[in-house]
Amino acid sequence: MERDWDSFLAPYELAVAELKIKLRGLRKQYRTSGDHVPIEFVTGRVKPVESILNKAELRGIPLDRLEDEMSDMAGMRIMCQFVEDIPLVVEILRRRNDMKIIQERDYITNRKASGYRSYHLVIEYPVQMLEGEKKLLAEIQIRTLSMNFWATIEHSMNYKYEGQIPENIQKRLFRAAEAAYQLDEEMSSIRGEIQEAQHVFNRKEQKKEVRQRGTTDRNHS
Repeated sequence: MERDWDSFLAPYELAVAELKIKLRGLRKQYRTSGDHVPIEFVTGRVKPVESILNKAELRGIPLDRLEDEMSDMAGMRIMCQFVEDIPLVVEILRRRNDMKIIQERDYITNRKASGYRSYHLVIEYPVQMLEGEKKLLAEIQIRTLSMNFWATIEHSMNYKYEGQIPENIQKRLFRAAEAAYQLDEEMSSIRGEIQEAQHVFNRKEQKKEVRQRGTTDRNHS
């Protein structure tokens, strides 16, 4: 019998929508408090059916075992400004009681041979469906902006070459990955200066917003 993919993926769509709101809410709380914001931005997606089928075939996952053996059908990405922000975000997620961390994979300390760096969490997340609570697996990837830029390029290359990237391009991608990491390290070395400049900028923007609201209120009074 052919699978009803819309029904099958509906809980994953709900999980991604809820996690976006919650993780973006964390960012807003930091911004409101005036503290350094470790989360730059958040994205999320449900894996397309074609990608699910391709991965299932590649990994030898039976279709009736997808829910148990494919952990990234619901995927979130959290981007950070600094490498030092990543363990902070991981610790924040560990303390939450609305999700359970099942697995952690540190590809920053232990980068992949390709040069890929990121921190992966596999979580168990409950969603409320009409028929009751359903716990499903989701993956959260936490990385810096430069790591994300490199990973996006590598993903495109893998798609273009169907996973068989020519050796000369692999070498250049690896050098680019190391250059991206050096950029992260350099930014970390002047993190204090960057954060101070951002605080000054944010204070000016907040004052500007207050003045604009005051002008608008007077115009409508």
